Amino acid sequence: MRGLGDLEAAIMERLWSYHRPASVRDVLEDLRREREIAYTTVMTVMDKLHTKGLLRRRTVGRAYVYETVTSKEAHTAELMRTTLASGGNRAATLVHFLERLSPEESAALEAALKVYPPGDRA
Repeated sequence: MRGLGDLEAAIMERLWSYHRPASVRDVLEDLRREREIAYTTVMTVMDKLHTKGLLRRRTVGRAYVYETVTSKEAHTAELMRTTLASGGNRAATLVHFLERLSPEESAALEAALKVYPPGDRA
């Protein structure tokens, strides 16, 4: 899994924020608050996100409605896992990552480890 392009990311951000299925027109109207963009551009990008497995869609009337397959957090975690796997020495990569954590990020990591201790994997 790779990162998203700017428009893909903007569309995914909106769909994650809706917490409901949305049509191309819904996303288009939202995007047009910030930029001029064509319906066909949004439709094409949403179709590509569907093809990549990030969106699912179903037909409602004559149009598709789309929804995210995973949460933003799950998507980000998968990107992090994929990046870690491609980094060569995983232990060294993790040490460099941990060295760069802000105090807030460090606290979030500690809280996450309390919820999901490393030794409790099935």
